[in-house]
Amino acid sequence: MRRERIAGAPISWGVCEVPGWGHQLTPDRVLAELAGLGIGASEFGPDGFLPGPLLAEHGVTAVGGFVPAVLHDPGRDPLPGIRAALDSFTAAGARTLVLAAATGQDGYDARPALDAAGWRTLLARLDAATDLAAGLGVTAALHPHVGTMVEGPADVDRVLDGSRTGLCLDTGHLLVGGTDPVALARRAADRVTHVHLKDVDAARAAAVRDGAATYTAAVAAGLYRPLGTGDLDLAALVATLEAAGYDGWYVMEQDTVLTAEPPPAQGPVDDVRTCLTWLAAQ
Repeated sequence: MRRERIAGAPISWGVCEVPGWGHQLTPDRVLAELAGLGIGASEFGPDGFLPGPLLAEHGVTAVGGFVPAVLHDPGRDPLPGIRAALDSFTAAGARTLVLAAATGQDGYDARPALDAAGWRTLLARLDAATDLAAGLGVTAALHPHVGTMVEGPADVDRVLDGSRTGLCLDTGHLLVGGTDPVALARRAADRVTHVHLKDVDAARAAAVRDGAATYTAAVAAGLYRPLGTGDLDLAALVATLEAAGYDGWYVMEQDTVLTAEPPPAQGPVDDVRTCLTWLAAQ
């Protein structure tokens, strides 16, 4: 795999938009460690965490980022907020908008049910956001995500069948939600416009899916593993996408929760280094 298509993300350093997620490292430390590993591109992380000028100072290309938006509620228009995010993305030269169908609640440990009217609203707004992004030269991708309105296999199929929006294929969130990411890549590679690569402890994923553990607790306990050390066949997934002509980013995301500041040169950087070693062999 070409190194130029591999990107990092602040969540691999435990930096998350969820209130109370854990100890948050500084942007300077995250960027110094990311760039020190030779990673030349990154997503932004939480809103404002890695602004474009700071990325540029470290010689890191801005890929784009994760934007949770309430898409299903007819009384809340998400487009102004999405437009504001897009303006900051384009100012930094970023070309990927990763949308999540947020519930409107904090965190990812629970979600409400969505009725037919809610689905119609969500799908229409997905297409509207996709068109808005395209008009600014940005590719939109819907991120199936635990604890959002698009989580499980039936939700993913509704998006594929009912909208024109591409998919952010996040291997971890898909598996936790009950979708086989390799099978999805094989049947819908033409809809994949962005990839988040995670390896997963399948037993912990099953515990979340079955309600035996919350998502946050599972992440803190090691739900996500360095690439090549978990239970997913990521080599088959990458080979499938490459054979289908996928030419976008592979963003390393090993979500973690920190309880304290790691000593210098220790902590999440070790797992990201392991991920890079695995990717170099693909």
